Amino acid sequence: MADIPDDEEAGPGSVPASPDRGTSLTTGALARRLGVAPTTLRSWDRRYGIGPAEHAGGRHRRWAPQDIAVLETMCRLTSAGVPPAEAARAAKEAAGRGTGGGEAAPSAPEPAGGARSRAAGTLPLGDVRQECRGLARAAVRLDAPAVEEQLAEAVGTHGLAVAWQEVMVPTLHAVGRKWASSGDRYVEVEHLLSWHVSSTLRRHTRPPVPQGGPPAPGPVVLACVPGEQHTLALEALNAGLGELRLPARMFGAAVPPEALMAAVRRLGPAAVVLWAQTRSAANLPLAQHVAGTQWGVKGARGRPRVMLAGPGWHGRSEPAMVRPTALKEAVEALSGLYTGGTADGGSARSASAQP
Repeated sequence: MADIPDDEEAGPGSVPASPDRGTSLTTGALARRLGVAPTTLRSWDRRYGIGPAEHAGGRHRRWAPQDIAVLETMCRLTSAGVPPAEAARAAKEAAGRGTGGGEAAPSAPEPAGGARSRAAGTLPLGDVRQECRGLARAAVRLDAPAVEEQLAEAVGTHGLAVAWQEVMVPTLHAVGRKWASSGDRYVEVEHLLSWHVSSTLRRHTRPPVPQGGPPAPGPVVLACVPGEQHTLALEALNAGLGELRLPARMFGAAVPPEALMAAVRRLGPAAVVLWAQTRSAANLPLAQHVAGTQWGVKGARGRPRVMLAGPGWHGRSEPAMVRPTALKEAVEALSGLYTGGTADGGSARSASAQP
C-alpha cells in the first residue's frame, strides 16, 4: 500500500481530509479520529478549557470544525513532547489567529541524541478504514488505554473477522513497514500494538462447547513452523474458532518438529494449521509428514487435514492442502469439519492475503 498523501498524514493529532470535514462530531467519533481516549478529551476540556464552543443542554456534546482544529494542534504538540498546558495555550492562540500568520506554535523538543521525537513520524497506511488511522495515532503516541479501547470497539462494531482483517492487520503492517524502513525506530510502537492486539484476541476467545452424541472430530492444532515467531494470525484464528465454540489447541511460536508430531499423534486432530511468515521458514516436507501421520487402531485410522497459512507458503502448497485467503475463509473451512462439510470449503487455492 502506498504512503498517505501529505494532507492525510497518520501522524499523531492529524485528521485526514474527508467528506465530513465541515460537520460537527460527537466526542466518541472525534476521539476515534484523533486516536485518543474520550476521557482524554473531557480531561483537556476540564483542565485547559479546550472543549466544544457550543453545548446544547440535555444533548450530546458536538465538536464543530473550529473545535477540531484546536484539538488537532493540541494532539500534534503533545505527541511531539510539548507539555499539555503549554500545548493547550498554543493551540487556542493559533485558533484565534487562524491561518493568517503570527508566531509559530512551539516546536517539539529534541530528545537525547538530537533526533526528533519518533512520535512525530507518519505511518504508510494507504486506503484503509478510518479506525486504522485512529489506532495508528494512538499506537505511535504509546497511548495504551486508547489502543485498548479502539481495538475493543472495532471487534464490537465489526465482529472479530472484519476487525482483524480490516483494522488490526493494516495497522500492524504499517508499523512493521515503518520499523523496517527506519532502522531501530518504532520497535516500541510495534511491541505495544502487538501486545494489545494479542490481548484483545485472547479476550474474545471463547471455550469450546462439549459435544454430546457420537465422538466428535479431534481439535484443530495451531502451530508456527520451526523458526517462526509470528503468532498473531494464529491467535486470530484461534479466537475465530472460539466464536463458533470449536475445539482448538494453540502451540504458538517455533514448534519443534518432534514436538509437533508428538502432539498430532496424541490429539488425533481434525486439522493442523501451520503458519509460516517467510519462505525460508516454510517447510513443505514437514507439512507432508504431518499430513501423512496416522493414529487409531487398524481399520479405523485417521489423518489430519493440513492448512498452510501465511505468506511463506506462497507457491509451495499441494492440492490436498488448504490455503485460505483470509481469516473468515479459514474459519469456514475448518468449521466444515464439524458440520459435515469439507476442510477446503470448496477452495484450496493459494493467495497472498492470509488469516
